[in-house]
Amino acid sequence: MKKNSKYLKLREQLPLFCMLLPGFLSLLIFVYWPLRGWAMAFWKYTPGKGYFSGAFKGMEYFKMFFTTMNDAGTVVLNTLSINFVTIAINLSVALLLAMLLNEMKNRRWKKVMQTLSFFPYFVSWSITYSIFYAFLAAENGAINQALVSVGLLSKGIDFLGSKNYAWQMIWLSNLWHYVGYNSIIFLSGIAGIDQEMYEAAEIDGASRIGKMRYITLPNLTKTLVMLLILNSGSVFNSSFDQFYMFSNVGNMTSLEVFDMYIYRYGMKQGNFSYATAVGIVKTAASIIMLVTVNTVAKKLSNTSLF
Repeated sequence: MKKNSKYLKLREQLPLFCMLLPGFLSLLIFVYWPLRGWAMAFWKYTPGKGYFSGAFKGMEYFKMFFTTMNDAGTVVLNTLSINFVTIAINLSVALLLAMLLNEMKNRRWKKVMQTLSFFPYFVSWSITYSIFYAFLAAENGAINQALVSVGLLSKGIDFLGSKNYAWQMIWLSNLWHYVGYNSIIFLSGIAGIDQEMYEAAEIDGASRIGKMRYITLPNLTKTLVMLLILNSGSVFNSSFDQFYMFSNVGNMTSLEVFDMYIYRYGMKQGNFSYATAVGIVKTAASIIMLVTVNTVAKKLSNTSLF
């Protein structure tokens, strides 16, 4: 009977498994199958001759990265500094935006604000950079021209070409790009809060701020922790399109994160084996970070991804 019940249950869920099949195959073909290229990190790879055609190098390329402390230190510092602050700013602002949107009584304006905040998520990084250039270019940017015209500046500030403002530009562009997406996740969490709690608080005379502080915010803790866990897995990853568009001769040293470093050695210099080894280091560090944050979150808040 148990075997029959399991068979019937599996048969009932067969359409669901068929729906998952295209996604699983796509993941297998485009994500996991290319990992066979990791063999390049252990052999001297020559394009067109196969992964194992060159001399076996073992861990030589990994040692090369860690012994070149100028490269490794700069790459790790840039990557972690940019991504940690990005996560903190994005989630904080998205949480605040979701709470404010939830308090809007006019449903039409609420939908308008949601659409406006979510729209940048679909804008490519090339268009995003064009928008930033139109406003922040040193000579003809709208903001610089306005500041110069009113006498606050003698000449425009090179926001996009100076290493002093490189991190700030990445933080600001990430915020503009992702705040709407993250706020929708928080809004879905708010939708799951029992409305009777708000009604009871209103009867007790609680203000809007009081309800946000003592009802909305505590109930969004698990959603916030889950987003922190998910984002921690990509703390060593950066959007290559974004950094490629925002990088230039003036700010390259401040924006050389793992992805740009791998691109420079792999595609520009043709050192595919070394670039692959650095990519493996990045992947391993991301897994360790994800497991660590998940473990800490599970102990502190009883919320975990696995």
